[in-house]
Amino acid sequence: MKNEQFIRSGILSLAMFFSIISVRAQDASYTLPEAVDYAIKHNVNIKSAQLDAVSAEARIGEIRGSGLPQVTANLNFSDNVIIQRVFLPANFADPNASPDAAPVAVQFGVKYSGSASATLNQLIFSGSYFIGLRAAATYRELASKNVTQSKVTVAEAVTKAYYSAQVAEERAKVLDLNIARVDSLKRETEIMNKSGFVELLDVNRLEVQINNLITERQKVQNLIELSYTLLKYQMGMPMTESIKLEDKIEDLSIEALKSEFSVTAVNYNSRIEYSLLDTQFKLAGLDLKNIRSGYLPTVSASFGYGHNNGRNNIPDLFGTKWFNNSVLAINVNIPIFDGFTKKYQVQQKKVALDKVKLSQTLLEQSIDLESRQAATNIKNAYATLETQRRNVDLAKEIVRVSKIKYKEGVGSNIEVINAESAFKEAQTNYYSALYDFLISKVDLSKAKGELYND
Repeated sequence: MKNEQFIRSGILSLAMFFSIISVRAQDASYTLPEAVDYAIKHNVNIKSAQLDAVSAEARIGEIRGSGLPQVTANLNFSDNVIIQRVFLPANFADPNASPDAAPVAVQFGVKYSGSASATLNQLIFSGSYFIGLRAAATYRELASKNVTQSKVTVAEAVTKAYYSAQVAEERAKVLDLNIARVDSLKRETEIMNKSGFVELLDVNRLEVQINNLITERQKVQNLIELSYTLLKYQMGMPMTESIKLEDKIEDLSIEALKSEFSVTAVNYNSRIEYSLLDTQFKLAGLDLKNIRSGYLPTVSASFGYGHNNGRNNIPDLFGTKWFNNSVLAINVNIPIFDGFTKKYQVQQKKVALDKVKLSQTLLEQSIDLESRQAATNIKNAYATLETQRRNVDLAKEIVRVSKIKYKEGVGSNIEVINAESAFKEAQTNYYSALYDFLISKVDLSKAKGELYND
């Protein structure tokens, strides 16, 4: 009697717990696409990649800015506390002085001096600068593709976590039905026991089975909570917020999904990893051109204009006329010999370019292998899913027949318990196969470059 009360109280507690969870979950309901969209906006990894893209734009601006006019201004005020003396021949100050006379120490300068000037520098020609401008667009492209790659990775993680939570919830529903069904059978058996048709041992066996089902149900509930925690983590959602899955497993059309994996051809360019390598190949080529452009001369021009004055007292410094000055210069830097530095730099860049080509070839082979593996896995998962579905139908029929035989006195209680256990195991295997099928579907979509399109 105590065990029965324990079981009933456990079922009641679980029901209350699930009802509380259901009420809290009404705060936020997400379909799979909505969950992915939420993750794209809130996932920390994507935000980090987007910040890298912002940094890339700033780097592009820096490159462009180096070719724009550079203007500097300079203001100077000097107090020559002790004016330095210059030693000159004596006849410099006195033409009648003896040639052997001692040199004369003469002060050159004034106590106070000031100047104000501005200089304009303009790059006229630089091979590295023009290559840098071409690389800027490619650099922006690379940053954008890095963001897309982060989105694909997050979309994969969110999709798998969403499916995991879905399957865990369906397993919980199945266990709830099993508990209710076995509990109903137990009550019927208790009535038969009181009437003297069955032994108390039959009732105890069913009670043991219910206890095991409740224990397994709690484990599945823990799995559900863990699945939701993982889903919220992948979505970038605060753990304190509640979430509900809008999509239902029963809404999935397995036959419709079957048509999706009938075609496994892969377009390399649809894979963001391949597109990234293609952009890296462009950058490597521009890097090589940048080194070669170092053999070209660099031409720049500068123009400076300023005023200066000098007096022995400050009022005169600012009260008298300042004298202007100006200079215009053309600078040409012609590289002649650098000790073969650029020659070896070019060799290194050629090797880097060849390595990117090899990486592309290796990635093509990896994509082919990955797509074939994914196609094989999903076919195997579908075959297993179909087998487990038939097993569930067979196990359900066995339970029905065994109960009829037991009630009519031609079957045993053990036979019913074994049938119930086999039915529960078949259902568990079915949802495990369903999860494997859904994960295989995600892997195939990723292999084909169709998982997420920006």
